[in-house]
Amino acid sequence: MTGQDLISIEPATGAELWRQPVGDADAEVALARASWAGWAAQPLAYRVEALRRFANVVRQRSEALTDLVARETGKPVWEARTEVDSVIAKVDISITAYSQRTGQQRVDAPMNSRLAVRHKPHGVLAVLGPYNFPIHLPNGHIVPALLAGNAVVFKPSEKTPASGAFLVDCFHAAGIPHGCVRLLIGGPDEGKALAGHPDIDGLLFTGSATTGIAINRQFASRPEKILALEMGGNNPIVVWDAPDLYSAAVLVVQSAFTTAGQRCTAARRLIVDQKLCDPLMAEIGKLVDRLIVDHPHADPAPFMGPVIDNDTADMLTESFLALLTRGGRPFRHLARPVEGRPFLSPGIIDMTDATDSPDIELFGPILQVYRKASFEDAIAEANNTRYGLSASLVSQDPRLYDQFWANIRAGIVNWNRPTSGASSAAPFGGVGWSGNHRPSAFYAADYCAYPVVSSEAEQARASMGVGLRDA
Repeated sequence: MTGQDLISIEPATGAELWRQPVGDADAEVALARASWAGWAAQPLAYRVEALRRFANVVRQRSEALTDLVARETGKPVWEARTEVDSVIAKVDISITAYSQRTGQQRVDAPMNSRLAVRHKPHGVLAVLGPYNFPIHLPNGHIVPALLAGNAVVFKPSEKTPASGAFLVDCFHAAGIPHGCVRLLIGGPDEGKALAGHPDIDGLLFTGSATTGIAINRQFASRPEKILALEMGGNNPIVVWDAPDLYSAAVLVVQSAFTTAGQRCTAARRLIVDQKLCDPLMAEIGKLVDRLIVDHPHADPAPFMGPVIDNDTADMLTESFLALLTRGGRPFRHLARPVEGRPFLSPGIIDMTDATDSPDIELFGPILQVYRKASFEDAIAEANNTRYGLSASLVSQDPRLYDQFWANIRAGIVNWNRPTSGASSAAPFGGVGWSGNHRPSAFYAADYCAYPVVSSEAEQARASMGVGLRDA
């Protein structure tokens, strides 16, 4: 941020991509507050049609948006394109979810009355978005919020504001009232002002546990405000009784290093049968040596690009060195292949004999390895975290998966699949420091509207037969 302008820098090149003046939380919330009632009063079919127009706008602008997301995040073009596709798909998924999770219900009741369940929007909802999926993840809040009849004030990450601004422009181009989707440009100060604003009715957050816990404390005295937190994880992938070591290695590499490790569901810890560890690590090493780390538009297409900025790359490098000082044994050193830019080659470190392993989310391409002698010890190690977002078992034994599923502490539990890549057609969330029991994705409908229960009769008919004196 320079003066009153927020500047976005391409991580792969260091070039300036975008700049815009910092916004004002009070002004944006006031505009949303003035607009939401009119939007909420529209029939559901009207809002559905408007959001389908939004999906078409994104579809028409998909190439430009793909290029922008790739440049601003550093992720490969192929991956940016999947993010744009997810934005489009979110509309139909949200319409289905709204119908299933918050649809109207009517039940006959005694005395010619009925019981009705309907849902109302909260009002003005703030959305704080992350930089790793700068359009898909905030869109996962915004679309269901609008569908339910809320207005939204969206503050994108200060590291990816251009992608957020493009997304908001697509909503406006689709005819959704400008006052109902507001864009707040800024950094941490603007985020704090929005989160603490007295005129918002709730906050939908995706980001780090440190920030999420601070927000949770801030909302502790405001129970009338809805708060949905998605805060990442220290996710385990367990490999046990897996004879196909190549496939196991592919699943580990995909889990740990897709998006340069910048996914909340990325595997941070590999827990492996000590008898399989050496041959599995050999297979993983062969794959890592072949991974292409390059700029988003490179040919051939890279597997991963840079992390978001040099400060993040420096922090991750220091974290890897800190793991070494705690007794970790490097399998692959975390390296900076391009001087002055935040490219990182994957780092892998054996922490089996280390002391005091930190329970933190290292948000980048670092994988810690733990060798275990028994499957029970493997599950105990997998659960040795305050987080509880995603966990995966790679094994050919269904009995082991049953044991894993029953005992693992996570909101997403996968079998012979990566820890990452959760579907928007299912709920998404975790326990512990990974969230506050308000899963997003398909269940976002639950926190974007609240149920109203009505006992209704067309005529007033009542009598009292107990507790009255004789007339």
